Amino acid sequence: MAFAFAANAQQSVTAKDYERAEKFMSYNTDPFIDGGNVRPNWLAGDQFWYLASTSKKNEFILVDPDKKSRVAAFDHQKLADALSTASGTKYNDLKLPFQTIVFSPDGKSISFSVEAKRWKYDLQSNQISRDESTSGTLTAPVARQGRRGSAGNEVLSPDGKRSAFIKEYNLWTREVSTNKQTQLTTDGIKDFGYATDNAGWNSSDGAILRWSPDSKKIATFRQDQRTVSDMYLVSTNVGKPSLRSWKYPLPGDKDIPMIHRVIIDVEPAKIINLQIAADPHRASLSDDISSSGTFDDVDWKEDASQLAFVSTSRDHKQEKFRIADAVTGAVREVFEETVLTQYESGQGSINWRYLANSNEIIWYSERDNWGHLYLYDAATGKLKNQITKGNWLVARLVKVDEKNRIVYFTANGRQPDNPYFSQLYKIGFDGKNLTLLTPGEGNHQSTFSPSGNYIIDTYSKPDVTPVTVLCDLNGKVLAELGKTDVSRLVATGWKPPKPVSVKAHDGKTDIYGLVFTPTRMEANKKYPVIDYIYPGPQGGSVGSWSFSASRSDHQALAELGFIVVVIEGTSNPLRSKSFHDMSYGNMSENTLPDQVTAIRQLSQQFPIDTTRVGIWGHSGGGFATAAAMFRYPDFFKVGISESGNHDNRNYEDDWGERYDGLVENSNYEAHANQNYAKNLKGKLLLAHGMMDNNVPPSNTMLVVEALIKANKSFDLVVFPNSAHGYGQYGPYMMRRRWDYFVKNLLGAEPPQDYQLRTANIPRRN
Repeated sequence: MAFAFAANAQQSVTAKDYERAEKFMSYNTDPFIDGGNVRPNWLAGDQFWYLASTSKKNEFILVDPDKKSRVAAFDHQKLADALSTASGTKYNDLKLPFQTIVFSPDGKSISFSVEAKRWKYDLQSNQISRDESTSGTLTAPVARQGRRGSAGNEVLSPDGKRSAFIKEYNLWTREVSTNKQTQLTTDGIKDFGYATDNAGWNSSDGAILRWSPDSKKIATFRQDQRTVSDMYLVSTNVGKPSLRSWKYPLPGDKDIPMIHRVIIDVEPAKIINLQIAADPHRASLSDDISSSGTFDDVDWKEDASQLAFVSTSRDHKQEKFRIADAVTGAVREVFEETVLTQYESGQGSINWRYLANSNEIIWYSERDNWGHLYLYDAATGKLKNQITKGNWLVARLVKVDEKNRIVYFTANGRQPDNPYFSQLYKIGFDGKNLTLLTPGEGNHQSTFSPSGNYIIDTYSKPDVTPVTVLCDLNGKVLAELGKTDVSRLVATGWKPPKPVSVKAHDGKTDIYGLVFTPTRMEANKKYPVIDYIYPGPQGGSVGSWSFSASRSDHQALAELGFIVVVIEGTSNPLRSKSFHDMSYGNMSENTLPDQVTAIRQLSQQFPIDTTRVGIWGHSGGGFATAAAMFRYPDFFKVGISESGNHDNRNYEDDWGERYDGLVENSNYEAHANQNYAKNLKGKLLLAHGMMDNNVPPSNTMLVVEALIKANKSFDLVVFPNSAHGYGQYGPYMMRRRWDYFVKNLLGAEPPQDYQLRTANIPRRN
């Protein structure tokens, strides 16, 4: 069946139309945004400086929270005059030629670089001189404690004296001052090495480990992949292709990576094997034990005598809290939690802590249908009390004040207008004195000062610009640091998306989203709608609910004559456990009924033509797009499916087994898109990178084969040497996306081979 949209069609969409649409991309909107970007550079005593930037001036601001002062970090005019005299080049105090300064230890001078020359400016005498010293300069460290640094794959110890790294499957250390290298292990071999980060699609050459606080021990593992199956990709080039192979288990595989946990004494080198069976390569938060670039689910006692850790079962349904003796390797089982679907320890960070001084554990659980904190006795494994409770959830455990027995955390669901807005709270270990620390309306992003005595908080909404304030630990605002000004952007014709709320497919659950409409709306005209989808269930379509002048190409697409909707459907996080589990074991239904019913409801508020509905998405969104075209062929007329995991039996083991269950307990066959390809009626464009090590391209090829067998017409774009995100070919895919919707949903002819100008636009500093 073919679809004709002649009634609302226009003759053509021109290159000038594309140029106007492109003005709404971030590289074109960002230069029109002033202020609001507060990046604190911390000094002694919780003082900090930041650069306040607008189109008219850049100003260095110095803040002293103790004195509640906010002043210019120096006299910009006097510095500009002194620099002009010393360098022989005239400089303007409103736009000084540097954006970074370094205060001297005594705070009496600053240094900065201009055109590869370093200068020192005395803040009292206003004198400037060439700075030949290297002290205080901003240089990249070899590594950061606990995770890999920008200069390599080494992990720096807390005292900064040693770094750990992998060489030939074994773990080594290097003394930072002398570069002396010491081998810690000797029995590591290929596919059975120490601290390796190469299971599934997320891999690197970095070491996955956790240093003890005293820098004398390392917690890590020896990862056994010797019998794990390989994944293969081949390059496209002149001559014979190169074969890439790596360990990539699939759902249902008999063998998956297993980690043998160890503690290593650094000097002298000694391996202590923990006295438990090997654990699956799993974590309480995410797909594997190295999601954050460090060793997840481990927590040292301050004196390094004990290591607390959590073991996660293959299907993520069982969590065991354990404490190991760091000297003997003996392991004590403290308690375990078992759930019916999948356990997770928070959103974006692991929310459990081992409090060795008081012999307690803060634990995260959704046992009452909401994610909350619980206090356990580490000696007995018994629950002492529930810390937080209510029909809202703890998203991230940010800080624990053991001395005063207070926890600081972000929570969602306590603002009535949108459950996805996050705020910072504190509460006592006993569950009393819950205090809101960031009261402004909207989504909050908060950081603590180095001492932990102050909070820098930025809050905004998708349609309300950010405000940044300095607060104390009771939530009192001490100073406003910045406020984003978009007046110049508004003057260009820009407008924000419209936040909306509708009912889910069950007719009672509230779901939320954003609607992007053309800035030039025609009266009495109905517009085709494009549904951008990312079904999760580990995340959703909207992403951040903070302000952003440009979200992907949603507004740009709207400018071409569409209404674009982004709906956060059911089965995604940051809501209740039952909400998140709505599609557990039935991935093919994940949020698609919500999208259909939401668009129908939104057509009562916006001039949407529900006979012309398009949909697109990438990765999980690619899967959902094809599923929508095959399962709702009379509703969705045009789809663009990018890099979809169309059959989760062809995607990495951990993701599917976490969200869909083990193969023997879930019908993966019934969720595979290729089995429904014969239902296609509309226009479908498939795309995939042929070197995609995240979602192997065989996923899309299964759908291609099924469409051919069903004698269905479709379109295909392949990127021969590209990975999951297409890299340098991203703008090409975007342009093809615009063309496809313009031609097949709008019924117009797009400009021939329009060149997006992403590479030619200077980025805003």
